Amino acid sequence: MDGVLVDVTESYREAIVRTVEHFTGRRIERSLIQEYKNSGGYNNDWKLSQRIAADLGVAVEYDTVVDYFNRIFLYSGEESLIHRERWIAGPELFPRLAQRFDFAIFTGRSRAEADLTLKRHAAGVRFHPIVCHDDVVATKPHPEGLLKIAAAFPGRTMWYVGDTVDDARCARAAGVDFIGVAAPGSPGAAALRQLLKAEGAKAVIDDINQLESVW
Repeated sequence: MDGVLVDVTESYREAIVRTVEHFTGRRIERSLIQEYKNSGGYNNDWKLSQRIAADLGVAVEYDTVVDYFNRIFLYSGEESLIHRERWIAGPELFPRLAQRFDFAIFTGRSRAEADLTLKRHAAGVRFHPIVCHDDVVATKPHPEGLLKIAAAFPGRTMWYVGDTVDDARCARAAGVDFIGVAAPGSPGAAALRQLLKAEGAKAVIDDINQLESVW
């Protein structure tokens, strides 16, 4: 979902910035977040926030990071950062794609976070199954989530669209063709584009609205 269906610059990415600042007193740049993401292994933004704080010299318990992050991201009413998200797909994209494809989601979000955003922005789009953080034992880049989706569509050709190195590695481990997304102008976009190609992406597009140009 994140970075593909939804622009999370002012939601998840801002939550990382604020969480790190809360525990360390230092406000990091968004480009630093992308550097960690590009290195792989940081699909979990709670884990990433904890790691950045540790690298800045402040050790924080994981559950403490999760509690603060969720408070500002999800549990602050109308001030919750999740309300800052922007849906990326144009209104005609999924109706056109639905003539040829079924849609499923594998996301590192919790079920509550995924449902809230999809109900707000994509109530008319059928995604099934939706595999969330809550539904897997092993998170990205492990392919467990993609393999669950594949099991729901035996014999079908699958494509996975993602915007991180972990997404690409997850797709490769599941034996699924991968399409990368690297939004121009975002921090580290040029480096990300090259990394996704190096990880085996069949194509790297600017955003999901270019998806039809791949086929």
